[in-house]
Amino acid sequence: MKKWKMLLPAVLSVLSLAITPLQAYAEVPYKTYTIDGYGYVTETQTAYTPKGSFNKIGDNSLVKPTDIKITRDGYIYIADAGAKVVWVSTLTGEYVDTIGEGELVEPYGIFVTEEKQLYVADRSGKVVVFNPEGEVIATYTKPNHPLYGKGDFKPVKIVVNAGGDMYIVCEGNSNGLVQLTPTEGGTFLGYFGTNNANVTVLRMIQEAVFTDEQLARMVSNLPSTPVNVAIDKQGLIYTITPGLKNLSLKKLNIAGTNLIEPDAYDGREAAVTVGNHDNVYVASSDGYIYEYNAEGDMLFVFGGRDDGRFRIGLSSRVEAIAVDADDNIYIVDSDSRQVQYFQATEFTNLLHSALNLYENGRYIESMAPLLQVLETNSLFDYANEAISRSYLQVEDYANALKYARVSKAFEVYSDAFWEVRNTWLRENLITAAGVVLAICLAIWALKKLQQKKGIFNPLLNATEGFRKGDFWQRQKYMTYYMKHPVDGAYGLRYENKSSWITAGILLILTTLIFVINKYYCGFLLRTIREGRYTIPNDILMIIGVFVVLTACNYLMCTINDGEGSFKRLFCGFAFSLTPYILFEPLCIILSNVITYNEVFLIDFGQIFIYSWCVILLFMTIKEVNNYTVAETFKIIFLTAFTVLILALLAFIIYVLFKQIIDFVSAVAGEVVYRYGR
Repeated sequence: MKKWKMLLPAVLSVLSLAITPLQAYAEVPYKTYTIDGYGYVTETQTAYTPKGSFNKIGDNSLVKPTDIKITRDGYIYIADAGAKVVWVSTLTGEYVDTIGEGELVEPYGIFVTEEKQLYVADRSGKVVVFNPEGEVIATYTKPNHPLYGKGDFKPVKIVVNAGGDMYIVCEGNSNGLVQLTPTEGGTFLGYFGTNNANVTVLRMIQEAVFTDEQLARMVSNLPSTPVNVAIDKQGLIYTITPGLKNLSLKKLNIAGTNLIEPDAYDGREAAVTVGNHDNVYVASSDGYIYEYNAEGDMLFVFGGRDDGRFRIGLSSRVEAIAVDADDNIYIVDSDSRQVQYFQATEFTNLLHSALNLYENGRYIESMAPLLQVLETNSLFDYANEAISRSYLQVEDYANALKYARVSKAFEVYSDAFWEVRNTWLRENLITAAGVVLAICLAIWALKKLQQKKGIFNPLLNATEGFRKGDFWQRQKYMTYYMKHPVDGAYGLRYENKSSWITAGILLILTTLIFVINKYYCGFLLRTIREGRYTIPNDILMIIGVFVVLTACNYLMCTINDGEGSFKRLFCGFAFSLTPYILFEPLCIILSNVITYNEVFLIDFGQIFIYSWCVILLFMTIKEVNNYTVAETFKIIFLTAFTVLILALLAFIIYVLFKQIIDFVSAVAGEVVYRYGR
């Protein structure tokens, strides 16, 4: 994927200043973005609108809220480390109950089971379990087990599976989640979901070379510690670890294997929860909220950091996130000591409805809400991809191709195209074979007629002068040069086989094929956005690179006793492109009729073509200048260095001219301003 992922919050900040919203919500202080099929951030409809906030539970102000959980029947549990209690309220903050008063010291994390048992991760060094009436029924402290180690036991987040096993995030414990079972007063089962240490090449060299004393003085290379955890209905564990890029969000099965790799990450992840449709919500400490589907595809990102104006929808420091039964999102902001909640828009509700139907195998039923989503925004790539998958499941391959192409769902397109191609082959294979056989027979018959009757003699006689002329012979020389580069270079040096016109035609053909390949190769291999053409830039790039490389190589050859002239090198380099000119069109045609199962054919063809061209370029430099192999490698290295210096010089000149233009523009603007006054 794209480099913007590492800087997503910054990208969002820039875009929010530059883009006009697609759908206006006067009360929304942020914009909503998604990822298109090419992997770029793009604005979309508002997915969630700020609905309200509260900083009190009844008459009790929140002091230091750190976690939040919502039950199915609509009650909110809020851990308040400052007040040393867990508040229970309605969805709008109306007081219901207080739990843990006088028992809790630093309640940082909570979990509520279906039976309303409350588990509290108390940072003071214990996990306390309360029954539905708020009475303590169990307390678990630091495991007395040698495998736990000598570190402190500071629980900050907790989830519990259906069997009562606890998965605890402990502050400063880099071994992973602490797994406890309630049997025998809390049995330590081991660590779960341990992150890998970041081992760099430099670190490996240091560990191999440094002494034990030197290594002891270095910063320890320990795995990052998860900061938050969630669990879904199937018992899969979700962890959040800031700074691990595409592994910052993990979805772990019972064996600890990660099942998800999000296509966008923040770097400041702080909280995670699971939605009602197998979707996942992640909140960054800066207030950005990400929604992913079950596979890790980002559906939406919205929100942002509050600038001090305390606008609803923006946050200062997010600590926790939760979702109620109606898909409303609740986040805990510890700096502003409040809970904010967001309501899903109709657009989002339609998408969730489609997700729910699709995940349950009801593909035909999922199409209706997906089509409604596309009526609102036909360019929402995830909806296009989802409907293409639905059409694929119901074996409507033509529509699957249509929507997969719009959404850039390459795997779906490949699968659908495989079926469409198979159907065509079954229906037309005999006809196609007959056409090919007829063409072969026609060619054979024409050859026989030419041998016996000479039916093409008038045409051959009429074109004999052209075919034997210098122009055509030099054009044909490209195939000879391709097969016999040593003799071909000899012809350039001593037999006057070089021609500016011939080389120019070969360069034009190369440029033309490059442009065709870039914009009209098969959909599965295309790397540019459809409908975006930069053909003049492409032409200038190909010709410019060719001329610059030739000129730099000629300069290096001239000062290193090379015998080749600029014209010979130019023509030799042009002839060296012959494999590309002859075989690349075949790859372009093939790319339009293959699926991912046959992509290796194109890959092999590209390696074959470019390797052949490189060999021809090498032989051209060697033979035209009468160099040894070692001298040729030396010239190639010097040429590359010269190109690098030239590129640096061009960049410096560009920067200087840009500064001059900016200065002149600023002066002109000042003159106009003063003259206007």
